Amino acid sequence: MTIYKTKEQKQAFYNSRYWRAMREAIKRRDNYECQECKRKGNLTIDMKERNKNDRKKIALVVDHIKELEHHPELALDPDNLETLCVVCHNKKHGRYFTNFIMNKPKWNDERW
Repeated sequence: MTIYKTKEQKQAFYNSRYWRAMREAIKRRDNYECQECKRKGNLTIDMKERNKNDRKKIALVVDHIKELEHHPELALDPDNLETLCVVCHNKKHGRYFTNFIMNKPKWNDERW
């Protein structure tokens, strides 16, 4: 059984043709919809938009329900994979990105 503990081991797995093929099969199975949004009654789909460098914006990812690092035997098990939007995926992994405005000093502030 392969171990996926280091960044290099994980990167090799995610760059493999087996993962790329499985990822596409899972997205197709899930109808290119975020399954977490769907559970909440919302709809997030892959819009296939392109950015200024003509690269596809990533709107959907395929996530391991049971983490790859802890359950390597389930790495390519379709029952352990689901399509998530980037927002839901980041929330699941505790990566919260918000649009925030730092408290900028005002001109009448004593520091200025």
